[in-house]
Amino acid sequence: MAIVDLKNGRESFPLEYDPARFEIIGQLEAHPALTDAEIGDRFDRPIDSPPFEEIISPGESVLIVVPDATRQTGSAAVVNLVVRRLIANGTAPHEITIIFATGIHRKVTTEEKAAILTPFILQRVKTLDHDPRDLMSCVRHGETSGGIVVELNRSLVEHDHVITVGGVTFHYFAGFTGGRKLICPGLASSRTISATHKLAFDCQTLSRRIGVDTGVLDGNAVHEAFVEAAGFAPPRFSINTLTNDDDSIASLFCGDWLASHRAACDEYSEQHTISIDERRDLVIASCGGYPHDLNMIQAHKTLEAASHACRDGGTIVLLAECSDGLGRSDFLNWFANDNSEALAQELCKKYQVNGQTAWSLLTKAERFDVHVCTELPREIVEKMRLKKIERYDLPSLTQNKNALGYIMPQGAKFQIVN
Repeated sequence: MAIVDLKNGRESFPLEYDPARFEIIGQLEAHPALTDAEIGDRFDRPIDSPPFEEIISPGESVLIVVPDATRQTGSAAVVNLVVRRLIANGTAPHEITIIFATGIHRKVTTEEKAAILTPFILQRVKTLDHDPRDLMSCVRHGETSGGIVVELNRSLVEHDHVITVGGVTFHYFAGFTGGRKLICPGLASSRTISATHKLAFDCQTLSRRIGVDTGVLDGNAVHEAFVEAAGFAPPRFSINTLTNDDDSIASLFCGDWLASHRAACDEYSEQHTISIDERRDLVIASCGGYPHDLNMIQAHKTLEAASHACRDGGTIVLLAECSDGLGRSDFLNWFANDNSEALAQELCKKYQVNGQTAWSLLTKAERFDVHVCTELPREIVEKMRLKKIERYDLPSLTQNKNALGYIMPQGAKFQIVN
């Protein structure tokens, strides 16, 4: 027998398994963390752009856009260096503002802000919270070629320069996180967010739109809408990170907001795409712990990855603590529908971003026998057509001598292809 450590929230525990029947896939390989000097060297040699010190002059204001607590980006180290270099270049501290690109997620707590920025930066630099429902805080820029109204946080046009800081991982319908997503949906209005996300769903087939998928940018209607919307207020400089499990920075690409993001996505895809020969009966998938399993909406991304490794009718075990609940108070309402088809019809009548996540989750609950090791109450888990299990139930699953399976310790960070 062998042992693998699996994370659930901020804790980890050992799981014993038979290596003759279970294969570990998606084991994150730790890369040497970039030092401050190495990060600074990347800043000095950006992609298709001058260094930001050559773009920003003393006396000009700077807006730094960072993600919320649902993302792992290594932003604390990056923002600290950016702020110090801006000040050394002649930018006064009061001319720097940091905004949290929350999209439709909840506001970032004070404790989370300190973790994202470091207490040092949080105490010395002004921060803003984005509210997608506050239309007074948004500016209408026009419409995309597809007729989507583009409304973005007014801070983007109230500052002379914008720098985005984001992490790149897979996203199950936007292709990848990071880059343009810091602007749209990160700093967009609810109306713009809903309209761009709706492109992921085909109301004629009642399914995901063709071309919209994990790790896909070209031909992805959602990604293309994000790029077009962000293009109304593009950042002057973009920083995109790839992180280790401990949130240290393994790689960094910066410079032009499109070229640097594409370079980061290419490297991430090369390192985190796993090819398997067969789907198996049992897949045990940990999100990789906090923040990937902060809530069920985030944890669903791991369920999406696991679904590509499990045969239809097989069993998926998802380790997702969900200390922050479902992620939206209205998320559970979608599961009042009889099945995924009825949910899809309801979604097409009145589209909401999280309704699509609910549909995606329910389709997997119908295809697989899904068990969840979570802090969510049993009644909520069962309303989503899932089965709640406790940590002590896991060994009995791996001891089923008839089952062949996969174990995914870092399910949120990998794409499975077969």
